[in-house]
Amino acid sequence: MFEVATLGHKLDKKEYETDLPELRTQLLLAQEAVKEANFPVIVLVTGVDGSGKGDVINLLNTWLDPRYVRTHAFSAPGEEERERPPYWRYWMSLTPKGHIGIYVGSWYSDPIARRVKGILNDVELERELTSINTFEEMLVQDGALIIKFWLHLSKDVQKKRMKQLETNQATSWSVTALDKKHLKTYDKFIQIAEATLRETSTGSAPWIIVEATDEHYRNLTVGQHLLERIRYHRDTLKERAVHKPHLHPIAAPELGNHVSVLGKLDLTKSLTKLRYEKQLAKYQGRLGELARLAREKKRSSIVLLEGWDAAGKGGMIRRIIPAMDARQYRIIPIAAPTDEERAQHYLWRFWRHIPRAGKVTIYDRSWYGRVLVERVEGFAHENEWMRAYTEINNFEEQLVEGGIVLVKFWLHISSEEQLVRFKAREQTPFKQYKITEEDYRNRDKWDAYENAINDMVERTSTANAKWHLIEGNDKYHARIKALKIYCDRLERALEKK
Repeated sequence: MFEVATLGHKLDKKEYETDLPELRTQLLLAQEAVKEANFPVIVLVTGVDGSGKGDVINLLNTWLDPRYVRTHAFSAPGEEERERPPYWRYWMSLTPKGHIGIYVGSWYSDPIARRVKGILNDVELERELTSINTFEEMLVQDGALIIKFWLHLSKDVQKKRMKQLETNQATSWSVTALDKKHLKTYDKFIQIAEATLRETSTGSAPWIIVEATDEHYRNLTVGQHLLERIRYHRDTLKERAVHKPHLHPIAAPELGNHVSVLGKLDLTKSLTKLRYEKQLAKYQGRLGELARLAREKKRSSIVLLEGWDAAGKGGMIRRIIPAMDARQYRIIPIAAPTDEERAQHYLWRFWRHIPRAGKVTIYDRSWYGRVLVERVEGFAHENEWMRAYTEINNFEEQLVEGGIVLVKFWLHISSEEQLVRFKAREQTPFKQYKITEEDYRNRDKWDAYENAINDMVERTSTANAKWHLIEGNDKYHARIKALKIYCDRLERALEKK
């Protein structure tokens, strides 16, 4: 795979200096096109030691308008990163739409390094690479352009390059003991790197292997490829936009004899006030003990609350948080995305609130908006919300594998009970702000929402991230059932730890 990058490609300095001004001009124009078309460009620059990765990145920052370029370098994870799922650090550095992000070291560095050291075997490496392909494909489907450069040197050239750098007083600092150690494992590194590139060079995010022996050839090749890929992606997006169907709300489906998972819930379940108060004290006390133990064991959790308008999400939250130290939890209310959030993949704004070890994040509505309100109201195209089921399952799998206790609640009430609560809100001064014309408008789409909820539960209730459907017509019953489930889930997780 690397043979083409060891042929001795060279470029005359005069030819390089002749071609460079036009290339730089076109790159700046292409950067303007990126801003205008509003898509992110993710440029990965990696390769063998001594191949000039830093030089290439510095040049790209010089050639482009640095105001719209973000450069990211990843080293060993810090404490904050180790306390979250591995991909959290990459999501937090994602390039927003209209910008170009340059990455030295990336989601490839760690798996390759661990395989070279023998920490991973081939099967484990393949699993890591599958996760990478899934991650990149998700970004591409959202409109991102991913350009991956591998700068290559043969073993002999790398050894010679290292010696030149080491003997030059101005560059001797750049050759570390780790670089020398890597030189000794060159053959193994290249074997693993070749397998990695072969498995992750996809049609939507191919690898571009660049021979780095001659700096002029290397620099111009990288610049030209960057220019060509941006132009092609811009034109492709324009073509898609021409044929993209218009967004439109989904009409209520004809359910016929279709059995609704919500329809099977017994909404007559209830508790007396006396029994509720006893049970509330019991489970809040139990949750308090478990929350303290989770903090000591550094086990974080996420409580996700979805449900109909007026189903009681706020009241549920107010019964959960008294059991915990206020410094231990965060409540994240989800509304329409901000401009900053719209510039990213829709999952980004949820990744940013993933709790540190021992902490709790409570989401009042969540990433399921993509397959509920965005689907029903026509804010997302069908292909966007259809692929979201897989994206969400992958996201939640990463959370659970990262040690997070994920508890998902759907609070269900009948249409009649919802109307009663709407009217009660209108009569209560401190609750009037909660009721709007939109709430009544959404009631007209009850069947469409119920159909979307059934699909959501069917497609995203997994062994590790199960949906808990809560009968909510009686608030007392709903609160106690949810508290008990959360306590049980925490207890089981802490026993396994």
